[in-house]
Amino acid sequence: MIAPAPSLTPQSGLLIPGEPMDDRILIIEDEAAIADALLYALHTEGFATHWCALASDGMAWLQGNPVDLVILDVGLPDENGFELCRRIRRFSSVPIIFLTARKEEVDRIVGLELGADDYVVKPFSPREISARVKAILRRTRPAADAIGDDSWFHHEPQQRRIRYHGQWLDLTRYEYLILGALLRHPGHVLSRDQLMDAAWDDPGASLDRAVDTHIKGIRMKLKQILPELDPVVTHRGLGYSLKTR
Repeated sequence: MIAPAPSLTPQSGLLIPGEPMDDRILIIEDEAAIADALLYALHTEGFATHWCALASDGMAWLQGNPVDLVILDVGLPDENGFELCRRIRRFSSVPIIFLTARKEEVDRIVGLELGADDYVVKPFSPREISARVKAILRRTRPAADAIGDDSWFHHEPQQRRIRYHGQWLDLTRYEYLILGALLRHPGHVLSRDQLMDAAWDDPGASLDRAVDTHIKGIRMKLKQILPELDPVVTHRGLGYSLKTR
């Protein structure tokens, strides 16, 4: 039996950090008990999660934050999950798992034809969802991430190492985790808070300016390889992003 998750409120902006915090899961589900069970199960497996109870809140979060997979309830109070999936697919190919109480085959077909990657009927085991999440992420993401081409950045998450223009970088733990977060979302501006969530076990225990210090260290090590280039972009008042080339 799965133990109860911590008491959470939807749209709180809280990301639950796990280890290695490589993947961020957005849960759009209006039933608190189901959401809590999913949050606990996914956190246990090392995912960072965010919960929204409404379709409108989920869409807003997805448009403003990097997300690796969406768990989407079909029966939301403000919008049908199928319609929300259709709107998401207009701008994003993020993997989507549907949750629904509907057992009819036609509903499954509709969900998959809309672009969903999986379809799970309630009631279900949260651990089953975790297994499906991991299977989809393995299928949709290569084992090593290359940004631009292999001569630019090459990231091997399993070995926790990053190569830049053919040379392995000698990074501290925090430098690796921050650069890894930027590599997972090239061109996307990540705030200091988001980078702290990705790199610190307890983000509240450190000042957000610590991110600036580690970014400075990353830049120094990149310039040691190619002094004329600076792939890390500062967005004043917003955060940092990584050039794709």
